[in-house]
Amino acid sequence: MGRSQETFSKKEKEKKRLKKRQDKEQKKEERKASSNKGQGLDEMLAYVDDEGNITSTPPDPTKKKKEVKQEDIQIGVPKQEDLDPADLTRTGTITFFNTSKGYGFIKDSETQESIFVHQNDLGSPVKENDKVTFEVEKGLKGLNAVNVKLV
Repeated sequence: MGRSQETFSKKEKEKKRLKKRQDKEQKKEERKASSNKGQGLDEMLAYVDDEGNITSTPPDPTKKKKEVKQEDIQIGVPKQEDLDPADLTRTGTITFFNTSKGYGFIKDSETQESIFVHQNDLGSPVKENDKVTFEVEKGLKGLNAVNVKLV
């Protein structure tokens, strides 16, 4: 008569498989018991308050609603007015300039932001801590200074 083909490791694997299946069934039953299916319509409704926040409480009908005139509603972006050329000229200080690579940065005296400048946009050679006037242009990676002149 032959020996049984079932070894200790096979028995252990079968026990693990059965335990896993039982755990899975138990979790499934727990999910069914705590399921939110079949909720009433009231539990599923959401409301928007005066500030635009989503809440679960309905608005108070006794509270007076704000009236908005139809003319005050703007759809789209309003046209930008043309700026005076004198307003476009800014002043600042060269905080960094690498002459070998040909670029640097200007710190705007009003906004304190750092603006990129390339040597092609310089009117005369500059070095660090020079006071300059410049105009700002929107570039690919941010603001660029153009028409840079020493003060």
